[in-house]
Amino acid sequence: MTETTQTQMTPPGGAKPRSPEFRLAADALRGLRQDLFHDAFAYRPLPRMRVDGPLTRRLPAGIRKYAAWTPHALVTAAGLFAMAIANTTTGSASGSIVTLTCALLALLPVLLTLVRPVGAFWFSFAATPIVSALSDTWTAWPWAPGSFAAYLVVLTVVALRTRPRTAGWMWALTAAYGIAAETTFRGGYYSTNTVPLLFVAALALLVVTVLHIRRDAEQEVTAHQSETAHERSRRTLLEERTTIARELHDVVAHHMSVVAIQAEAAPYRVQNPPPELEQAFVTIRENAVAALTELRRVLGVVRAEDYEAPDAPQPTLADLDALLANVRDAGLTVDKVVTGAVRGLPQGVELSAYRIVQEALSNALRHAPGAAARVEIGYVLGGLGLRIVNDPAPATSLAKSTHGAGHGITGMRERVTMLDGEMTAGVTDDGGYEVAVFLPVPAAEEPS
Repeated sequence: MTETTQTQMTPPGGAKPRSPEFRLAADALRGLRQDLFHDAFAYRPLPRMRVDGPLTRRLPAGIRKYAAWTPHALVTAAGLFAMAIANTTTGSASGSIVTLTCALLALLPVLLTLVRPVGAFWFSFAATPIVSALSDTWTAWPWAPGSFAAYLVVLTVVALRTRPRTAGWMWALTAAYGIAAETTFRGGYYSTNTVPLLFVAALALLVVTVLHIRRDAEQEVTAHQSETAHERSRRTLLEERTTIARELHDVVAHHMSVVAIQAEAAPYRVQNPPPELEQAFVTIRENAVAALTELRRVLGVVRAEDYEAPDAPQPTLADLDALLANVRDAGLTVDKVVTGAVRGLPQGVELSAYRIVQEALSNALRHAPGAAARVEIGYVLGGLGLRIVNDPAPATSLAKSTHGAGHGITGMRERVTMLDGEMTAGVTDDGGYEVAVFLPVPAAEEPS
């Protein structure tokens, strides 16, 4: 039993199990290789800055176009500043060629961060001992003044363009090099500056890390908000469709009931009907009753637990005057204009038109209290036209209500789409709001 347990614990191939410390070191080396060695000189140009911020939006269009290059200008200015430091501190005894070389070795790594950020770190890392060897200033080791400034700029820009773990690796390599250079090649230098460099670099990288964390948090919050808004819109859309299905149940059920009753009574209106005709009417009635049963079953699925079937019939355009009276009592001045020959329309069209007018006036009450509204109904050839427009809220009115989720337009569009109609909604030129709808009614569907 013991031998079996030992065999099961032994890794395949007879290799010894790795200790947690070994795995931790292996993961660290893997991260170092991935961050600073893998595709170190890959081409990664610095993207331009967005110009839709609160400050850049106020700039003129001509200046805003150039404001997108602000990060590139700042990095270039920092590189020129490091170049100036290297040019003034190299020393006159070194000669113009050496001075120019040291100045360029301070500028080029900074400029390289614009296109190859990790490669710029290695370039600056390699240029540091070269500048120290060429410089004749013996007051600082191992970082000459120009290299000191350029290296800090490179570390900061690369940390901004990569991730916090990369910044930690750069700081660790800098500390290792500085300590090794001070203990091995200090020579006759009066002072060492690795500790000041590491301190300032740690502060800069700490600020950059905080900015990274804040940016990631903002992106995560934005993603969650977008996902939540999408789910809320989807849920609202499903709720609107369910509401429409409940309301249209009475209309469809009425028609199916009429079909079943007429099919049952039709044979009695004909003297001595043939058996084939009687069987046809029996089949029609059975199909109508079966369809009505299935319709009620489907409605039971989509019905909410607290839903109560209305006792009164579904409203039509004939009930619109009562709706306008209630809206006027709520404080909204409403006028109704009817054009064309008033005629009966299919019940589904009448119900949808009533609900669209009801929702549009409710939005006007919520968002433009105290304003005047107008409802225009046009009976035209081939359909019904609706136009509900409200004026902007007067300056002396109460504050706009924030009650409601603001998804009334979604319900209107669903009703219009269901009837293959067209709808437009938007702000008018004077600051009000307009909803225009056309509901097609083929001639074959109009009641006789």
